[in-house]
Amino acid sequence: MNFFAARDLRTKPKTIWDTLQNNGEVVITNNGRPAVLMLDITDAGFEETLKAVRQAKAMIAFNSMRKKAAERGFMSDEEIESEIAASRKEQR
Repeated sequence: MNFFAARDLRTKPKTIWDTLQNNGEVVITNNGRPAVLMLDITDAGFEETLKAVRQAKAMIAFNSMRKKAAERGFMSDEEIESEIAASRKEQR
């Protein structure tokens, strides 16, 4: 994987585009940390690629939430039922 600094977008865009076309992906860094992933896609594959990227981002978010929930402790069945009952009561 090839990494370029954000300033390289201004100073050597042709190198970045050539690398992207040859390798299929480029990472742009900001202050030395990965900030942007650029993917080479075709017009025909745009929707499919976008869908796959969104699914991957959703899975990352879901796994993060799961990890945080595990760290805080899971709710018991009784606590879940209590929350459901309270929510239903508020809706009435």
